[in-house]
Amino acid sequence: MIYFSNRIRYGCSIDSKRFDTVERREKRTLAKQQIKTQKKRNFSFVIKKIVSSKELYLLLLPGIIWYLLFAYRPMTELKIALYDYNVFQGIEGSKFVGLQNFIEFFRGKDFPRVLKNTLMISFWQLLICFPIPIVLAICVTEMKNKFVSRMTQMSTLLTHFISVVVVCGIVINFLSPSTGVINLILEKVGIDPVYFMTKPEYFKGIYTLMTLWQNAGFDALVYIAAIMGIDQQLYEAATVDGAGKMKKIFHVTIPAIVPAIVTMLILKLGGIIKVGYEAILLLYQPATYSAADVISTYSYRLAFENGNYGMSVAAGLFESVVAFIMVILANKISKKISDNALW
Repeated sequence: MIYFSNRIRYGCSIDSKRFDTVERREKRTLAKQQIKTQKKRNFSFVIKKIVSSKELYLLLLPGIIWYLLFAYRPMTELKIALYDYNVFQGIEGSKFVGLQNFIEFFRGKDFPRVLKNTLMISFWQLLICFPIPIVLAICVTEMKNKFVSRMTQMSTLLTHFISVVVVCGIVINFLSPSTGVINLILEKVGIDPVYFMTKPEYFKGIYTLMTLWQNAGFDALVYIAAIMGIDQQLYEAATVDGAGKMKKIFHVTIPAIVPAIVTMLILKLGGIIKVGYEAILLLYQPATYSAADVISTYSYRLAFENGNYGMSVAAGLFESVVAFIMVILANKISKKISDNALW
């Protein structure tokens, strides 16, 4: 009798445990099936959206292909930085040197110079070329004469679409010691002509002003769009409170476009070490290497003048990694200081 009762008691507990196990298993299976069904629905929804907007995605396709070919495809060859790369023998025929290229780059006598020049040029870009488009956007939107406003915006915007080669040619001719406008004016006031393009002390200023002239109008578009999106009732309320033009700018316009300013600042900080080398290559000379040679141009000369492709890729990889870290840090700092961040 005791055996029978124990068997009933333990048998029931065993059956209940088995039942719970089967029930949990069925719930997991059901949850997996629901997830699969939801994924299929989401996939079909995405496909339907793409088909319904296929014209827009076709317009997007060339940009995607460009990024895949010229931005992501080259990443597969970053391993060159770990080899004493030989162009004719390829990776298979090149000697593996590990981190030797990075060590030589960091220990080289040129590294402090190119790093300093890169940071200094980027600093001047942030100090001058970042705030002036904000001021330009505010001036354009606050002008009462709409014709003057549009002409100002158009004239500052068109320079962005001029080829950098043409812009550099204009700068060189403008500063020419024999026919340049600046030197002709200096001669009129009794000052000897100056060959600005061979003077290292003038290079950073020339490059910064050239970049500002070319890109200020284009960079201002973001801020103009942000200003145009401000609720007009805020300005009306400020007028009722007796605020003048300047108070409206400082207490309504600027606070409203802070998210756009922070976003652009984070992107600029990400590129603080990636200076556009095309214009510098076209402007600098051996006489101005001490002030004009940056990491990008140094990497270019390592590859195409010295044939040291491994160290050239190592220098470019260092530049990209530092830029990536700067974006992450700038975003985190912005998130802590304010509520505005990229992600």
